[in-house]
Amino acid sequence: MGRSLGIGFVGAGFMNRFHVQSLVGVRDCDVTGVFSPTQANAEALAGLAKELGVGEPRVHASLAELVADPAVDALWIATTNDTRIAVIEEIVDAVKSGKGTLIGIACEKPLARNLAEARRMIALIESTPLLHGYLENQVFEPSIVRGKEIIWRRAAPIAGRPYLARAAEEHSGPHMPWFWDGVRQGGGVLNDMLCHSYEAARFLLTSPDETREALVVEEVNAQIASLKWTRREYAELLSERYGGAVDYKRAPAEDFARASVKLRAPGGETLLVEATTSWSFVGPALRLRAELLGPEYALEVDSLKADLSVFLSRRVTGAEGEDLVEKQNAEQGLMPVVADEAGVYGYVAENRHMVRRFLDGVMPDENWCDGLAVTEVLMACYKSAEEGRTIAFPANLTDFVPQVAQGTWRG
Repeated sequence: MGRSLGIGFVGAGFMNRFHVQSLVGVRDCDVTGVFSPTQANAEALAGLAKELGVGEPRVHASLAELVADPAVDALWIATTNDTRIAVIEEIVDAVKSGKGTLIGIACEKPLARNLAEARRMIALIESTPLLHGYLENQVFEPSIVRGKEIIWRRAAPIAGRPYLARAAEEHSGPHMPWFWDGVRQGGGVLNDMLCHSYEAARFLLTSPDETREALVVEEVNAQIASLKWTRREYAELLSERYGGAVDYKRAPAEDFARASVKLRAPGGETLLVEATTSWSFVGPALRLRAELLGPEYALEVDSLKADLSVFLSRRVTGAEGEDLVEKQNAEQGLMPVVADEAGVYGYVAENRHMVRRFLDGVMPDENWCDGLAVTEVLMACYKSAEEGRTIAFPANLTDFVPQVAQGTWRG
């Protein structure tokens, strides 16, 4: 039997619950530790790991204690965006001082709230021998991976490389109040979800034989708006839902964003990414869509075209929940069901890749350098939206902080 990777989770909220669930389908790893500033959340995540049979983790009282646990080989970071720098600084300090021995760190998207923070993250991790993985689940979605493999094997060699990728992620809004806070989160839906859409599209447009840096960004044009949640009744609903912690009358963030990114391929071809994201989509649930278009072919992915659905009449009533699919918006009618969300959304394949690479001592394919590249495009998107113009690359975005992230944007 080969070695098993001991995973320590930093943060015990929505994202790390998905990661724990996905580990049922991942070999050669165990959840060995959990730390969260909220003790009850840490206990609940540890309990979930035990219930699913993916580990018997210790709940640690501090991050330093988690790093020092000899059973922990790697960390999965899914803390609030405003704490990322401090968390990584503490981990790096512990590693450098010999308090713990780690192989690598996997960090949830987005890597940081702005380009300066992303570069700080890179500098910190590169000051150590640690491997690093960027947890962008959508580039590991089985339908995306399989579709790309088919297109680049069967179609592109005959008809030429694809030239347009479209990606969209839409739902009715985040789970936790901090996501709605532009300062803490670093923006609104653009920072929260367009990071997914852009990276999935870039992945589809990149040949399997090319590095992630092969496509060069030339221009970015974007638009942001608050279409729903600044309307009086919905702003009041948010305030009521979160006990006044979210005030969209005073400090809104965008709930809609779209971007167009022009890239240049190694052969000189022009490529385009069209990305759309929304917290103002009201449909059955979370909707993920992707398209890849080329000279003689097309690919399409839609997460709501599920192979399972149920119908519940109006006499079948119940409390609100998300037991059929993430961001479920109704409890009656014709309901799509995603039978294995952790698998369909890419978490299983993502974590299988990270575990295998960490155990083999090899840098993951999707790493913090990709997170930095995504952050740069996101900042260009915000700058384009604020200034109403196309941003040409290379662009000086080092000191740029979006108005939404400063709390000064008013929609």
